Amino acid sequence: MAAFVLVPGAGGVAWYWHRVVPLLEEAAHDAVAVDLPGDDEHAGLSAYADRVIDAIGARDVILVVQSLAGFTAPLVCARVRVRMLVFVNAMIPVPGETAGQWWENTGSTAARTAAAQRGGYSPTFDMATYFLHDVPPEISKQGETRQRRQADVVFGEPCEFDRWPDVPIHVIAGRDDRFFPLDFQRRIARERLHLAVDELEGGHLIALSNPRGLVRQLLGYL
Repeated sequence: MAAFVLVPGAGGVAWYWHRVVPLLEEAAHDAVAVDLPGDDEHAGLSAYADRVIDAIGARDVILVVQSLAGFTAPLVCARVRVRMLVFVNAMIPVPGETAGQWWENTGSTAARTAAAQRGGYSPTFDMATYFLHDVPPEISKQGETRQRRQADVVFGEPCEFDRWPDVPIHVIAGRDDRFFPLDFQRRIARERLHLAVDELEGGHLIALSNPRGLVRQLLGYL
């Protein structure tokens, strides 16, 4: 049996993983989704790492991080050993970088705009176009009352770490991710981790739109 600790992105709402957790449990594995204080203006990356480490406890876990949680991952891995690290449509930092700097450093906005022009949808961000376009309507409806604003403080805190852990690291990218387009994710994974991505059907919120495909990929790493 493996133990998975699942960390959500902006807003920090554990509900994001609610379609993934039962599938991992059905496969006889343990799974915990971490709820982060995303809307707390006094809680930065170190506070997020504390929450994740509390969830890990003394277990040997597979740490799965989505989107903004990519900035929490190295702080956790610097303090506790994990069995494996998996990025899911995630921001991948370099040492000392802030999440606020990441957008310009990586060319994220330009990549997103170019993908929108190729795909024929609006380059102006909105939730429906960039996050919910492939999420089942009933799931989107459930999520309306669970959304949580993301405090700005986390975007100004440097991600202080020396190196990535000496454990297996995987990068999962959604083929239909409009926020972090696939070709952009391929480049960032190659430049920053020297890794190729594992592609899955699904957009940025792939745990909501394609939970079974995501779980199959996670279990395939075992």
